[in-house]
Amino acid sequence: MFRLGELFSGPGGLACGAIKADIGKDDFRIFHAWANDFDEYACATYRKNICKNENAKSVICGDVRELIIDKDHLGEIDAFAFGFPCNDFSVVGEQKGFKGNYGPLYSYGVKVLQVFQPQWFLAENVSGLSSANDGEAFKKIMQDLHDTGYRIYPHLYKFEQYGVPQNRHRIIIVGIREDICLKLPFEFRPPSPVPYKDCDVSVEKALANIPVNATNNEIPLTTEKVKARLSHIKPGQNAFNAELPEELRLNVKGAKISQIYRRLEADKPSYTVTGSGGGGTHIYHYKELRALTNRERARLQTFDDSYEFVGSKERVRKQIGMAVPPRGAQIIFEAVLRTFAGESYESIDCNIPFEN
Repeated sequence: MFRLGELFSGPGGLACGAIKADIGKDDFRIFHAWANDFDEYACATYRKNICKNENAKSVICGDVRELIIDKDHLGEIDAFAFGFPCNDFSVVGEQKGFKGNYGPLYSYGVKVLQVFQPQWFLAENVSGLSSANDGEAFKKIMQDLHDTGYRIYPHLYKFEQYGVPQNRHRIIIVGIREDICLKLPFEFRPPSPVPYKDCDVSVEKALANIPVNATNNEIPLTTEKVKARLSHIKPGQNAFNAELPEELRLNVKGAKISQIYRRLEADKPSYTVTGSGGGGTHIYHYKELRALTNRERARLQTFDDSYEFVGSKERVRKQIGMAVPPRGAQIIFEAVLRTFAGESYESIDCNIPFEN
């Protein structure tokens, strides 16, 4: 059994996938030990769903830069997960990398590895990480993680290939402590998407049959002007490639290929769910003239309908957009568990090179 510690835990997407991971062996399960995040509403959501409001003190809300990273304060762990802030690595924006406020925060994950030396870890970030600072940021992050004593396996996962109804591409770095690698019967490899090739990842399927009493499912207010604009935008189009009347066009420069007022396509996965929502960046329904509810967004992220988010609609939207899809996380965690259990599974080679 693996006790899991987390930094930058958000509302619990990674944790949800971790505790659901099940390979049919009780000795190979993952349990919450402690978590930290800066967002008080995300922490409240995590406590409500992951901890079931029990052991709530194990979720520490506060700036990671002020967190006491030692075993006496946090408690022993066997596994570690951190989806370090992606703001400065995302291809959407200036991509400041280490020069931004968020880029250097990965170093606190490195410190946890140095202090706790868990058996394995999982780190997550946006695909833009590989090109930030002309690619040097990613090289340094991988080298720093490796130098703490871990063999690392970086891979760019396309979650729509793993049964997630969303085009969401993320770099996941799995690390296994070097001394443990030498004892395992085979090396970790990313799970293959082949077993999930027949999964229906269409938006129509994902948004179907939401219970009438589901939480976080309030219909967003939509102005008549926005409804009129959406009526001219076909599924898959946005405000710039649709044929809009003059009075409904947007006077925005440099945004011709943006997601602004982009409508979903019923028979395809959603485009990437983000934490934003202003200025027409809500995700828009393929049939109805409105933005999605937060519950619908959570469906695209593969959260169960029972997963209740805490906070205002805007704060919940941010939490959902920043989370890792639990279904995708679960598949990767199960591959890690099978590696430790010595069980074979369908796998592929890492698509990001690194010399261990």
